[in-house]
Amino acid sequence: MELLITGGAGYIGSHAAQRALADGHRVVVLDNLDRGHLGAVERLRARAGEQLRFVEGDFGDERLLERVFSENQFDAVLHFAALTYVGESVAQPVRYYQNNTGSAATLLEAVDAAGVERFIFSSTAATYGEPGPEHIPIRESCPQAPMNPYGRSKLATEHMLADLSEAKRRAGQPFAAAALRYFNVAGADRTGLLGEDHDPETHLIPVILQAALGRRDAVNIFGTDYDTPDGTCVRDYVHVEDLVDAHMAVMGDLDPDAEEGARRFRAFNLGIGRGYSVLEIIEAVREVTGASFTVREGERRPGDPPTLFADASKIAEELGWRASVTDLGEIIDSAWRWFKANPNGYS
Repeated sequence: MELLITGGAGYIGSHAAQRALADGHRVVVLDNLDRGHLGAVERLRARAGEQLRFVEGDFGDERLLERVFSENQFDAVLHFAALTYVGESVAQPVRYYQNNTGSAATLLEAVDAAGVERFIFSSTAATYGEPGPEHIPIRESCPQAPMNPYGRSKLATEHMLADLSEAKRRAGQPFAAAALRYFNVAGADRTGLLGEDHDPETHLIPVILQAALGRRDAVNIFGTDYDTPDGTCVRDYVHVEDLVDAHMAVMGDLDPDAEEGARRFRAFNLGIGRGYSVLEIIEAVREVTGASFTVREGERRPGDPPTLFADASKIAEELGWRASVTDLGEIIDSAWRWFKANPNGYS
């Protein structure tokens, strides 16, 4: 298949491109390199050769999209490109809606005009907002009530995809899409080629690993008085390679000619189905790395629910996908090896 991967120079998108190339697909990566890394693409291209093409640009650039789609016959689009910082979305809401929703509409117009039949959207568990304890573990049927512009911008794109899928079905035109709602993505490619490189880094496991490397003064814990076993927040961590395996499974199962609307647009949670607390993560990093570092306890952050983890049984039942890496130490070890080998990321 010929695939367009937007955001393919970023953390998850580059891992998806690697997996797609390994499966024999031809890949065009579209990335504006605002937060992605040319180094990731160059590492992939050194192995894949002409099987991978890179286009630098924005997925909301109408003229660029027209050219890209006219030059290629894509079988599917995997859409990873997005702005993803919750705090930044609160400070710059219009920017997030323009990019994550407005540019997504432009991309979908190009997809529709080109007759691409499969679309996989990188969504987020942030679309669920702060579910009550009666919804934990979180199923896809949990009400979606996002608490910030980031989550709302992603949910709006889910609605667009669902509406487009239904419109195409009513018109008798082939098209199917899926929204994959990620929980916390962690780890790195275990061959050592790719990993996580954000600036600023806000994800918990890389933050702690940077402290283990001496690149941070301390690790801050935001709240130790939650109603959880050890008082710190509990989250679901899925290995990035498992995550991209799920994308490949979903892409292979999409049915652009399905007669039922429910088959034209589907949503799946991606997680391991259990949670680890902040203190458990810290202790696991100490065990994996053997490093000592300072931990500071602070006040809660507004909007941090005590416990969030996935019920991923739907994708297991429908597609047979289950996370293969559920051991916290194994997830952390893959990231640790990446950070040790690449202390400055792709630079």
